[in-house]
Amino acid sequence: MTLQTDESTATNRALPVPSDEHAFVLQKVQPALLGLMDGSVSTLAPLFATAGLTGKPLTAFYVGLAASVGAGISMGLAEALSDDGKVTGRGRPIGRGIITGVATALGGMLHTFPFLVPNLTVALHCAYVVVVVELLAIAYIRYHFMKSPLLPTIVQVIVGGAIVFGVGMWLGKLGATP
Repeated sequence: MTLQTDESTATNRALPVPSDEHAFVLQKVQPALLGLMDGSVSTLAPLFATAGLTGKPLTAFYVGLAASVGAGISMGLAEALSDDGKVTGRGRPIGRGIITGVATALGGMLHTFPFLVPNLTVALHCAYVVVVVELLAIAYIRYHFMKSPLLPTIVQVIVGGAIVFGVGMWLGKLGATP
């Protein structure tokens, strides 16, 4: 990373100018990773709670769809409105917002699609596999692009996902008992 004098500031301070690789990670990978993590984890509880409460895969699918799209819109707006990117070097806010929003919706939808299968047991087992693959993919992206150590990253992501998943399953069973 090199330093460049920013003539537009009153203090004429030196601002870091990221390399192309650093800029790519900061402006594209990080917003996408943020979205994937949020979408993959935040939609688990409502999706699996609904499956447990209703026993109806299609109802769980629509809850997962609503949670995924709602989270995508929310995260996209939050990222786009968080800063203009000039001071932080994080890039254009609209681009970051779109990347984050789409990744959030995608992260939630991947484990929602199995609930289109009419058999709840089959849908749940497919969704379990998808969740594990999602979490491992997130850990790999963190390892590859963010240079996080692989094993601790896998443990962190899996434990975080397992906690939210467990809450969803517990609430689904709690609400289903009379």
